Amino acid sequence: MKLFFISDIHGSIYYLRKAIDRFNLEKGDYLIILGDILYHGARNDLPKEYNPKEVIKELNKYKDKIIAVRGNCDSEVDEMVLEFPIMATYSNILLENKRLFLTHGHIYNEKKLIELKEKSAFIYGHTHIPRAEFKNGIYFLNPGSITLPKENNPNTYGILENNKFIIKTLEGKLFKEIVLEN
Repeated sequence: MKLFFISDIHGSIYYLRKAIDRFNLEKGDYLIILGDILYHGARNDLPKEYNPKEVIKELNKYKDKIIAVRGNCDSEVDEMVLEFPIMATYSNILLENKRLFLTHGHIYNEKKLIELKEKSAFIYGHTHIPRAEFKNGIYFLNPGSITLPKENNPNTYGILENNKFIIKTLEGKLFKEIVLEN
């Protein structure tokens, strides 16, 4: 199974379409959205081609393939127009004897971590900074931001397949990777 991770769309149809193109080219089985879907956020400038209504239409086409969690910029009103649930603070996926804990990162994060079994993966967005690191027995994975990357990082997404987490640019170039050992 191939899981395709994105975070921090922030209402940009331009970057979402690039990510959806990559999802289709990569032949992802599920599209995991780690929050901040429609609203650009009070601290952010308007992203390129900010158009939440078009983002809604595009994402609703993939509603049967989306697993999403709530970001700090998401609201109940957003869930009323999206045809898939987004209001969970976190979600879990069990994959090959491994727990993948999915969250945005504004509530649960490295400073406020839930108890995870060794070699589990804590997968989050929020920081807009890609990360693939094994620390204190836990994999910390962040696909970065497709729309508003920070610290001079490129626009990125993540893929998890065959126990390997790969971060790529929206052009499909390898950025970072890590093998998740059993």
